Amino acid sequence: MALPINEDQQALANSVAAFARRTAPIAETRTHVDALSAGSGPGMVWDAVVRQGWHNMHLPESVDGSECGLDVLAVVVEQFGKSMFPGHYVPTVIASAVAATASSGAGDLLLAFSEGSTGAIVAGNRLTARQTATGWVVDGLSDPTLGLPGAAKFLVRAADVDAPDVNLWFWLDGAGASATATVTPCDALDLTRSVGRLELAGHSIAQNQVLAGIDQVRVDLIVTALLGAEASGIAAWCLETAVDYVRTRHQFGRPVGSFQAVQHKAALMLVRSQIACAAAWDAARAAEGTSDQQQLVAAQAALNAAPSGIDQALDCISLLGGIGFTWEHDVHLYWRRAVSIASVVGTEDEWSKRLGEVAQHATRDFSFVDQDTLPDLRVRVGEVLDDILALPEDEVATEGWAPSRGGARRARLAAEGLTAPHYPQPFGLDAGPLEQAVIGDEFAQRGLVQPDTGIAEWVLPTLIAQGTEEQQKRFVPTTLRGELVWCQLFSEPGAGSDLAGLSTKARKVDGGWVLSGQKVWNSQAREADWGVCLARTDADVKKHAGLTYCLIDMNSTGVDVRPLQQATGVWEFNEVFFDDVFVPDDCVVAGPGDGWRLAVTTLSNERLKMGTAKFGHGSADTVRQLLDGGEYGSTRDEVVRVLGRNTGRELSVGAMNLMSVLQRLHGTEDTTGSATSVQKVFHAIAQRDGSRALVGLLGPLGAVGSPEEPYVQDYLGVPAVLIGGGTIEIQLNVIAQRVLGLPR
Repeated sequence: MALPINEDQQALANSVAAFARRTAPIAETRTHVDALSAGSGPGMVWDAVVRQGWHNMHLPESVDGSECGLDVLAVVVEQFGKSMFPGHYVPTVIASAVAATASSGAGDLLLAFSEGSTGAIVAGNRLTARQTATGWVVDGLSDPTLGLPGAAKFLVRAADVDAPDVNLWFWLDGAGASATATVTPCDALDLTRSVGRLELAGHSIAQNQVLAGIDQVRVDLIVTALLGAEASGIAAWCLETAVDYVRTRHQFGRPVGSFQAVQHKAALMLVRSQIACAAAWDAARAAEGTSDQQQLVAAQAALNAAPSGIDQALDCISLLGGIGFTWEHDVHLYWRRAVSIASVVGTEDEWSKRLGEVAQHATRDFSFVDQDTLPDLRVRVGEVLDDILALPEDEVATEGWAPSRGGARRARLAAEGLTAPHYPQPFGLDAGPLEQAVIGDEFAQRGLVQPDTGIAEWVLPTLIAQGTEEQQKRFVPTTLRGELVWCQLFSEPGAGSDLAGLSTKARKVDGGWVLSGQKVWNSQAREADWGVCLARTDADVKKHAGLTYCLIDMNSTGVDVRPLQQATGVWEFNEVFFDDVFVPDDCVVAGPGDGWRLAVTTLSNERLKMGTAKFGHGSADTVRQLLDGGEYGSTRDEVVRVLGRNTGRELSVGAMNLMSVLQRLHGTEDTTGSATSVQKVFHAIAQRDGSRALVGLLGPLGAVGSPEEPYVQDYLGVPAVLIGGGTIEIQLNVIAQRVLGLPR
């Protein structure tokens, strides 16, 4: 996954990558590190940037810019990060992008940037300003600032000593060093660009140097989005470099990439890379959002994108082995830049607290449609939903995780194709991503929740695609109306992750099959009317080939459902025993031996996730509940930080969901299936870590383990996430072998 959403952005990314390879190959960059870290060269690289127009593409047309937007600029920055592009580019575009947000006073500065001046932004908390009769006087020594030595223009922030919550923004000419304004170079960690500190000692600022209307929230968004995009590029390079190496490097007579530990590390690198990319993308697209929205995404980019390159580069080095820890290998340049980027953005503790504070009253808006999108569909759906609101709420709740059974409301929704609008007609509306988003918006506007069919979310698409016409008519409409509840009967005591190793047998008899065996970890089995079951119908062929996909009436003679009590003390799963259960021929889907194909196929018309990412464990909502209740053992600040971290995880998954949807809309989606596997892994890890952090806040309250104690129960339920639907380890194998192409 990379930042481009549509074909134009992809073409831009390809063009930038080719330009970077041609203009500043890393071997050439290495010969200029002394000049680059001092901010003095090589000038020909910056001249090439200016000739190509990469430096002013985001600036207003009034100064000959292209007003491309922050999201497009981030595409360029990501590719430059991936290419280890040296010099002033990123510090300059950050400074000029911030200057472009000023309501007045920036005209000459923007013109200078558009004409090719380099720049830097000095925005720490160490400078103070006091107003005089003719302007301002500024004092202080800035934090180490990226790109400051050698920059032609400085964009500077100072705190007003008479109003500490008010910032003064102004600009300085880098060539105008004086006794009251000096730049001191630092030893730059990133050898390919400069770092320095600005010292102002009673330095006078004229009124025509002051920039009005710069909003600190918008500044934070620009900085975290662009540096997050650069970190995303670093993460992508490290992943590609590591995978290319372990594919071909041999040890013990085998490719290194065939060892499971190596595969898991590489797969986790892919997860980290995609999360970083989604986080940076969501920040870059929020430039026109409200202040709350910008605060949310700036903080999550600071937490999930900007630091990503640090661990990514270190993992790359560990997979490369000794060669990665030598001065000659390029990975240390990426590692150094990654640490530099994360340091410039700020500490993770501070960003966690900031995100936690805003997350108490704001949620991310992942919508991508408006009231003018598909108006005819809106009218039709709205009329149906208005009729629904006039009907009584007559759904009947079930126990456990099973969905509610339907009444008149569900029947009307099913008849109109709105229970599962992504299904083909006559069961749904053949709704694609845009249609689904509009329909979801109409539900939300009326406070209605879209129906949930539970396990049937997996069952019905299989029946629609592979079932007979009779099976479809019998099961699909009734399930959509909420008259049938389903369970999935796949896992067995000896066949969990190795599903093809199952031993439940079905022998052929007149008119059908007789099943014998045991299934386990079956959610909704107590409430279910029907189940989908994999059984072995042919023991003489390879284990994957001898399986059959059956539909089981859970009220059949010989079906015994026994609840399983978990560590939580409650029953959420079941084990199911089959004692010569008869399954008629018309309840076999496709044909004997087709079971594996049906079980593993992910159908293209599955319900799309439109940016939603609520976690079942360790959720931000649960941390908010703890914070509101006030019964925690740690400090409020620490609870707020955990809220920020857990919110950041949810936001990054939501961004990845939406990014995938939009790429699908534009025909640029990843066809390897990586998004589904990455989301599965990150969901599990995020819920584990988030729930563990929640327990760590409780203090003595964590010793109370009653079912009424939601926070301890939240953590005790985590194994269901780590194991259910395939363990993290199995998913990492899938990513490593099927997505990254590592050898078995």
